[in-house]
Amino acid sequence: MGKKKDLSAAEKRQIVQYLGQGITTLDISKRIARDHRTVKKFVTDSQHKRVRSDKGKIRKISAKQMRRVKRAATKMPLNSSKQVFEAAGASGVSRTSRCRMLKRFASVLKPVIRPPLNQAHKQKRLQWAQDYMKTNFQTVLFTDECRATLDGPDGWSSGWLVNGHHVPTRLRRQQGGGGVMFWARIMGRELVGPFRVPDGVKMTSAKYVEFLTDHFLPWYKKKNRAFRSKVIFMHDNAPSHAAKNTSGALAAMGIKGEKLMVWPPSSPDLNPIENLWSIIKQKIYVGGRQFTSKQVLWEAIMASCKDIKAETIKELTSSMDARIVKLISKKGSYVNM
Repeated sequence: MGKKKDLSAAEKRQIVQYLGQGITTLDISKRIARDHRTVKKFVTDSQHKRVRSDKGKIRKISAKQMRRVKRAATKMPLNSSKQVFEAAGASGVSRTSRCRMLKRFASVLKPVIRPPLNQAHKQKRLQWAQDYMKTNFQTVLFTDECRATLDGPDGWSSGWLVNGHHVPTRLRRQQGGGGVMFWARIMGRELVGPFRVPDGVKMTSAKYVEFLTDHFLPWYKKKNRAFRSKVIFMHDNAPSHAAKNTSGALAAMGIKGEKLMVWPPSSPDLNPIENLWSIIKQKIYVGGRQFTSKQVLWEAIMASCKDIKAETIKELTSSMDARIVKLISKKGSYVNM
């Protein structure tokens, strides 16, 4: 019989490593001397784990409240289950229960925005998982840019749509509504930012380096040597990020070698900051809200970031082990978190 205590962090890393080598859960349990059910439960839970910003207690709601929920879902198409229930005055219901109730009369609509992955992409994603499966992701600084428009998200965000109803058409300005570009970073429990990219600025390598010099380097320099020695900087493969000029500038800042994470191609699904963008946009566009000016939009973005709790950021950064397990189990295909 295997041990009954919870798996340690080291044992979990071993399991992920063995999975990457194609070893079965039964053989893994023998190698680490743990009960097979314990190992299998860890793998299954990791594959089905979702980032959650709510942990409400499960409770029943009345038929009258349920009617209010349906009316709210009808008036608020393509909003999250939490937003629909809060609008109906039925807060405190768990995410699982909300989704189960909504499925009685509505469906989740998700936009398809990911390009297909070819075999070379999948291999590079799997190699990335192998290279970083032992990483302490609480020391990784996840960074990215995001764009928000005056008229609403570019393409509808995922959300609930009452059966038989059509996706509403957003009003678009004839001359183009414009929007705001901003940059932020998350690490551990901390969100730093957002920082606004000046209007009209094209994010070239030179501008990106200038932006990092203004908004990243001062923060980084203030940290002590022990902190800086552990930090791993992450950004994706956007042209301004991957340019030689950018790599040289980061090296001059002390971000080079193992301190600069090598990111696989076509992998926004592996970056937890993408989930942060979804949270922000759900907040600022709640109820189909649109904006009259870039300044009002920017103020809404800043306000939404202030409302995001440290526990939510922790959940995002802590999801990386589950992403790697799922990535390996799906043989390099996209993961949904």
